[in-house]
Amino acid sequence: MICKKTTIQNAYGIHCRPSGIISQAVRGYQGKIIVRGPDGSEASPDSVLSLLSLALAGGDEVEVIVDGPDEEAKCDELLELFSRNYDFE
Repeated sequence: MICKKTTIQNAYGIHCRPSGIISQAVRGYQGKIIVRGPDGSEASPDSVLSLLSLALAGGDEVEVIVDGPDEEAKCDELLELFSRNYDFE
């Protein structure tokens, strides 16, 4: 099991579009992934609605916990997606 933290860089937080991108990145992963918000609430990133329930805003710290095959690489991939500065227009 691996656990790492990052800060949400996107000014608008993790809204529908970033949540969709993150959910797509974990589909088919054979291990367990949990995302923990700054208030301690947890969500499964394979569901957009679950991610949205965390209400992650810009500047919030998020913790990603991965347990399974190739967990280091999957955790790093998710940290990059959570800390990415999305520019949707």
